[in-house]
Amino acid sequence: MDLVRVALDVPLSRFFDYRLPVGESLSSDDIGRRVRVPFGSRSRIGIIVELPATTDASPEQLRPLEAILRDLPPLPPDWFRLTRFCAAYYQAPLGEVMLSTLPKGLRRTDPPKARAPKRKATPPAAEMPPALTEGQRAVLDAIVDPAGDKPASAAPASDFAAYLLHGVTGGGKTEVYLRLIERALAAGRQALLLVPEINLTPQLEARVAARFPQAGLVSLHSELTEAARTRAFRAAFLGEARIVLGTRLAVFTPLPDLGLIVVDEEHDASFKQQDGLRYSARDVAVFRAHERGVPIVLGSATPSLESWANANAVFNPPSAKSAEARPATRYTLLSLPARAVAGAVLPPLRCVDTRREKLQDGLSAALLAAIGERLTRGEQSLVFLNRRGYAPVLSCTACGWVARCTRCTANLVLHLADRRLRCHHCGFEQRIPPACPSCGNQDILPFGRGTQRIEEVLSARFPEARIVRVDRDSAKSRKQWEALLERIHGGDADILVGTQMLAKGHDFPRLTLVGAIGADAALFAADWRAPERLFAQLLQVAGRAGRAGLPGEVLIQTEQPQHPLYQALARHDYPAFAAQQLAERAQAGFPPYAYQAMLRAEAPLMEEAIAFLAAARAWPEIASHTAVMCYDPVPMRLARRANYERAQLLVESSSRRALQAFLTPWREFVAATRVSSRLRWHLEVDPLEF
Repeated sequence: MDLVRVALDVPLSRFFDYRLPVGESLSSDDIGRRVRVPFGSRSRIGIIVELPATTDASPEQLRPLEAILRDLPPLPPDWFRLTRFCAAYYQAPLGEVMLSTLPKGLRRTDPPKARAPKRKATPPAAEMPPALTEGQRAVLDAIVDPAGDKPASAAPASDFAAYLLHGVTGGGKTEVYLRLIERALAAGRQALLLVPEINLTPQLEARVAARFPQAGLVSLHSELTEAARTRAFRAAFLGEARIVLGTRLAVFTPLPDLGLIVVDEEHDASFKQQDGLRYSARDVAVFRAHERGVPIVLGSATPSLESWANANAVFNPPSAKSAEARPATRYTLLSLPARAVAGAVLPPLRCVDTRREKLQDGLSAALLAAIGERLTRGEQSLVFLNRRGYAPVLSCTACGWVARCTRCTANLVLHLADRRLRCHHCGFEQRIPPACPSCGNQDILPFGRGTQRIEEVLSARFPEARIVRVDRDSAKSRKQWEALLERIHGGDADILVGTQMLAKGHDFPRLTLVGAIGADAALFAADWRAPERLFAQLLQVAGRAGRAGLPGEVLIQTEQPQHPLYQALARHDYPAFAAQQLAERAQAGFPPYAYQAMLRAEAPLMEEAIAFLAAARAWPEIASHTAVMCYDPVPMRLARRANYERAQLLVESSSRRALQAFLTPWREFVAATRVSSRLRWHLEVDPLEF
């Protein structure tokens, strides 16, 4: 009897055996091929992982395969090694990991008929690249030239090297990426370019396509239709597309001739998947580059502290207790300390002390005057506030009632444009009440400011100005986002009001002023990662000013102008900020000086969630793992979301190896625990949210 072992997308840490239908034959070369199989009362798509000689299943239990799908070659060995690594490290069932990395079109049991891609007009010849700066040339000279032909089954080779490219905003990182891609293409290799968000792809996609019109560039991101994503995946898998530009899931795309990986804005939290398989695309990309023996470049003006530590010989354990020896540096640090455009310099950054002057609807006189000057000169200004909506709170002045979400422990945000109150956590919304629901008072007022309110204030102050608001409400789709970008680049905008969507990856030649408001709250947040995120956000948005030769200026409204974070920011001194933060983390024993995992539970009642976590902490073998600290279960900061009470349990160790040795059997114990059908749980390795 011919047996086939198949991986399926089910939450079980096992594979499933089937028998081969009469008349069919398979060889070891078919491992990695997709198949359609019966599972329960329905059919599923699976992946052949083995052709076993024997099985534990009885002949009566073995069901035949329904179909062997030969529309694509089998998934390659290096893809198997990548998914196995992710399943082991992120503590997830291997079948779930394997199937979740494929486009939906390749997981459907009734796939649509394949259509030939639309023929595109013959592209024009290699846009001429700009001249390199001395800094760009030095960086390129330091990076391994990907050359030669390595099959997918090749072992790691000497061409692997990890580079952290720390370039100031406007320093020319993108041109470095393009020159590296050019090298890879010339060597007959493919290039994978990862970006954190869809919003960064239109500009970059156009630039890459213009530089390499014959390379068959494909993009992979969540806003593509199912059919378009499947076509792009096929083109990359078959080697027809030589450049793949995508968001985090693109890191799993099979590439037969991979020669280079670039991760732009490597610090961005969007590279971490927050549901399903909770992986870091940046970290998976580093593993993939090492496994395939190709260079990887991680680029950012504000690198993550983990990457910075990996490149700066400060990644030493805080004590001698660690059982894990770590090299002093893992990445080669490269730097672009000056802006690439001739005459462009980093904009001076000044803190406006809001304790000493009265704000006018949230805006200082200094910022308003600076905006007026730009209007007179025909230049653009950006007012940055990372809070969308009109106001974060709607409250009653008589009894203190506050509009709160009935499903979450959060306030409803006032969206005045469409007269709605919305929860930014679960999506619940309702109409604005005409009077206080508690006491009937009609004097209910908004408190605090969001982008809509700042837009209203600026419209009243500068009625002649063309104001464009850019946030998740005004740019809900890629089409809307591209329309906004076209309006900004076309000169049809004088003042931009925006959230973090405008903070990085954009070149607006006429933008010379950035004003940041409402930033102080992050200085006192309970999340110990908040300062790192705030610094990155502000330095990135400051970098939008003065990129094309016109002098720029940055004003930050704050009640804490002497805070070390703002002082380092004023000097554009990321290394100083990083050193201070790493010193604090070393003292506290936080990552990167420790490794963490978080077990989270959600249930209709908090008691259920806490009881589940307490049972997990009572694992009988826990005492034998002396290098691991397992903390008590506690409610999450957002304790209720969408009518589910949420709690978490932190596990920590100074050794990654010791943590993984603990997590594997512990997760098996947790998975075997009987729980109510109302309870949901997941285990996250290297969590970013607390």
